[in-house]
Amino acid sequence: MHQQNYINRHIESEIRSAMGRSPVTALIGPRQAGKSTLAGEIMKKSVDSVYLDLERPSDLQKLHDAEWFLTSQKEKLICIDEIQRKPELFPVIRSLADEWKQPGKFLILVSASRDLLRQSSESLAGRISYKKLTPFLWSEISDTTSIESYILRGGFPRSLLALNDEHSLAWREDFITTFLERDLLQWQGFTPTTMRRLWQMIAHMNGQTVNYSMLGNSLGVSNATVKNYIDLLEATFMLTVVPPYHSNTKKRLVKSPRIYISDQGITTALLHLENFDELYGHPVIGSVWEQVVLSNLQGHFPAAEYLFYRSTGGAEIDFVMKLRGRIIAIECKSSKAPKPSKGFFSAIEDIQPDHAYIVAPVKEGWPLNRTTDVVNLREIIDVIH
Repeated sequence: MHQQNYINRHIESEIRSAMGRSPVTALIGPRQAGKSTLAGEIMKKSVDSVYLDLERPSDLQKLHDAEWFLTSQKEKLICIDEIQRKPELFPVIRSLADEWKQPGKFLILVSASRDLLRQSSESLAGRISYKKLTPFLWSEISDTTSIESYILRGGFPRSLLALNDEHSLAWREDFITTFLERDLLQWQGFTPTTMRRLWQMIAHMNGQTVNYSMLGNSLGVSNATVKNYIDLLEATFMLTVVPPYHSNTKKRLVKSPRIYISDQGITTALLHLENFDELYGHPVIGSVWEQVVLSNLQGHFPAAEYLFYRSTGGAEIDFVMKLRGRIIAIECKSSKAPKPSKGFFSAIEDIQPDHAYIVAPVKEGWPLNRTTDVVNLREIIDVIH
């Protein structure tokens, strides 16, 4: 299933719309998620554009006198890739955006979160619109691949579209090494070896509540160090932290957040799972499916708040989604014959959501009862819209 054709991205129309309003649009997201490819498509449809990749010495050289060079490109759409490598560009971009007073002048691509950028880009407040590109969503590639391949390989384009599982795994293992040994060097105070060990431990406890002292003891570092490492993995889009939902019930609730590796293919690579059969027989399959569901919901509904519910008495729901005044309960089951547990029904009683869904890899969903439907990965997106 080797494919070179461009695959349309769900977020493209939102980026175009942001470019119609703001002088600067930032496309944020993990490395290798397809930001440069998507930017290339957008630039193709622009009248005139210039593309600078700050990992290329010749492009960095052009920005030796950034103000002069950028001013000379005033009539074009200016696209700057990996801008977090040269934060001193932000004040220059701000002054040019103010001087030119036109929307859609700059498209900047960033492999770090808005919070990590904030110290550099404070000056762009009110002039910048942020849009996040995730690895492939299921709705973008369901016509070209199987759900099993997607669950095993994850959504990074080069992993998912690789010739076979072996090539895909090799790409992900290289990605992990490059990320640890090169990309992280931009940020201070991290050692690749400790970060790799932490990442592997998180892969084993994917989707569980985080215990900083247990992780710190295993790694021989302080709780504060573990927290800093986890914050950095989250800020570079490698981890997703899901806080607990606090309802008004009198029940004692779990207080620690849950953590998921953001892409299922990275989880399976860290666990050295070579094919879907190995993954299906592994205890992590349930949490990998939860992560697939979560990343697809976040890709389609970035404005929603995502939490999980668990009482010490065993009432539990994987995700509680708050969106436009609604509370939606989402349970994930990696089975074609999903059966909710007693804890699920207790949790529904506790939180009284507007509706509940059980998301499973089924061909077609069905109503379970008056308030709960079983749905597949495409249907959950449609029903929430």
